[in-house]
Amino acid sequence: MAAKTKPVSPEEAIDPSRALTPSVQQVNEVRVARGFWPKVRRTAARIPFADQLLSVWYAARDPQTPTTAKGIMLGALAYFVLPTDAIPDVFAGIGFTDDAAVIAALLATLGAHVKRRHREAAQAALERLKADGG
Repeated sequence: MAAKTKPVSPEEAIDPSRALTPSVQQVNEVRVARGFWPKVRRTAARIPFADQLLSVWYAARDPQTPTTAKGIMLGALAYFVLPTDAIPDVFAGIGFTDDAAVIAALLATLGAHVKRRHREAAQAALERLKADGG
């Protein structure tokens, strides 16, 4: 983080009203960069919304996606990565329902920024994950 940036708590990082604050965006970007792929590899076979999740990830990394949309996407992806959330992921059957709701809400509001190329990249990534067994 930048030298003059104050630390951001996990609650602040996923607060939608703060999603576009530069320090929150930076924290979310780091959190997603570190935790996204390891968690996707562990969970992709168990979550039916993996394709939408990956589509959002590719859209958030696309230089053509507007910065404001990226900030909100990173917030949603950070929520997925966080080990503690509204419904802990360890609860079989319901653990990812809150994550699915966050991604569904994001797609309902910002779905226009998730392009065909992002969905195709997500499908290709899922196929690779399945081929690798994780």
